[in-house]
Amino acid sequence: MHHFSVWAPQRRKVSVQVDGVAYPMEGPSERGFWKADVEAAEHGSDYGFLLDDDTKPYPDPRSFWQPKDVHSLSRVLDHGRFPWTDEKFRPSPLPSAVIYEMHLGTFTDGGTLDSAIEKLAYLCDLGITHIELLPIASYEGKFSWGYDGVAPYAPDESYGGPDAVKRFVNACHEKGLGVILDVVYNHFGPAGNYTQMFGPYFTERHHTPWGAAINFEEGGSDQVRRYFIDNALMWLREYHFDGLRLDAVHELIDRSAMHFLEQLSREVEDLSAALGRALFLIGETDLNDPKFVTPREANGFGLDAQWSDDFHHALFTLIHKEQSGYYQDFGTIEQLATTLRQVFLYDGRYSRFRQHNHGREVHKISYHRFLGYIQNHDQIGNRANGERLEHLVGMQKAKLAAAVVMTAPFLPMIFMGEEWAAATPWMYFADFQEEELRKNVREGRKRDFQHFGWSENVPSPEDPATVEASKLKWSELEDPKHHEMFQWYRDLIHLRRRTLALNLGDFSRMVVQHSEEGRWLYTDRGNIRTMINFSENPTAFAVEPGSELLLSSDVAPARDGDCVMVPPCSVAIYHWPPQPLDQDPPE
Repeated sequence: MHHFSVWAPQRRKVSVQVDGVAYPMEGPSERGFWKADVEAAEHGSDYGFLLDDDTKPYPDPRSFWQPKDVHSLSRVLDHGRFPWTDEKFRPSPLPSAVIYEMHLGTFTDGGTLDSAIEKLAYLCDLGITHIELLPIASYEGKFSWGYDGVAPYAPDESYGGPDAVKRFVNACHEKGLGVILDVVYNHFGPAGNYTQMFGPYFTERHHTPWGAAINFEEGGSDQVRRYFIDNALMWLREYHFDGLRLDAVHELIDRSAMHFLEQLSREVEDLSAALGRALFLIGETDLNDPKFVTPREANGFGLDAQWSDDFHHALFTLIHKEQSGYYQDFGTIEQLATTLRQVFLYDGRYSRFRQHNHGREVHKISYHRFLGYIQNHDQIGNRANGERLEHLVGMQKAKLAAAVVMTAPFLPMIFMGEEWAAATPWMYFADFQEEELRKNVREGRKRDFQHFGWSENVPSPEDPATVEASKLKWSELEDPKHHEMFQWYRDLIHLRRRTLALNLGDFSRMVVQHSEEGRWLYTDRGNIRTMINFSENPTAFAVEPGSELLLSSDVAPARDGDCVMVPPCSVAIYHWPPQPLDQDPPE
């Protein structure tokens, strides 16, 4: 027997069709739910819901399993059947995380969760602590970059389906790796979403870049909020994910007394206590507002960390001359220094790109609440041709950028293949079935690129060649150039993980000095000094007596007493022994 329940407040009658047989459902309840117990239904039974006088069943909005496609019948899934073996696993604490962003379809030739398991030992050797999977929710077609999902409870079959997700997470935990899942609660993809047939999941009162906003505050919003919060709890409880990355939380428009994110963080905290293991939430937002990571007790939303785009933009524009779009607000050494000191450059100051004052200051919040990166799926996939950093700036500057990220005070995140300067691009791709939608997506992306000057020669997202070209070529690791970059990343990551000073979280222990004219910057974190030379000439830096070179992205700097000469466009990292404690403390 299986219990079926569906929210459909706007319907006169609802039936559930199980293995071709229709069963009437009781309802609706006061809250709009219809229910039925079906003796013949069991794990593996196919089902769908018949609404009013429709003769074709719709898939379940909360379907755990879409074995054929997002337009077809759902399938009953018994989560209790999987033999987990990770009871003793405990992930590294989030403040010590080194995160690896992974798109399953292009990470390996196979493009599946099972083929990705074969690379876990490699990631452990690299020094990764957490894998972040780009969204795996079911989508229309044979491939997707991840953010066009329409069935958020059902892992897409192209990656292997529900049990493959569990095998992957279980295997990661056996290797000591935490796993984060990217989830999308601000919109559904443009094809294959049937939630609007069941209830008011959307509101026309607010709009986002994808159309009508998700209904978090109007009639029926209690059930809509429940729909997404239950989804988050499912991934953490039934699939054993250690955390979630929440896509574009600034587009979750909610004026309720308790914001959706506050409710979500509270319920995840409760689940963490019940399960006896740490769970966390990371938000992506471009609002430069620390309230997202401010504790609920201090009137914040209580997320554990958020992305920091200002750091990316400030660093990127120093190594690549780009002043279009939002990059027009960046481009000086002082701006990078500011982000290293205080996280947000735009902390209430005027933004030329936005044409208004933007952001607010961060006060008394640890650096560990913010992620830093120089590459990610957005910054690569949302370029017209999916160019990676090394494609744009070359090896020397890409190595410099990697060192800045790994010695910065933020939680470092890298995008798959970044660690060996992969020669393959990573482009946007989506296999929508209707030609009109395909055309609209192609033309829409060209319009989006106009303010960056990239509107020409945009690859077709629906072309299988686009996704094939975006797959990593692991044989590149055998090439001396790519192996050199891999070794650089590995050295940086292992240095960060074993060095206390590179994990300090409070602002008072971060010293930044810079010269706009000389195009250099250095940071002191404890007994670690990172010297960054952005200029095209060798630059002299002072070092403390007794200091020793740990890593250099170029040849070892020439030394003359307490001064070293750092080569052009390179980074050198030094440390000096800790000061000995006084034998007799002062009275």
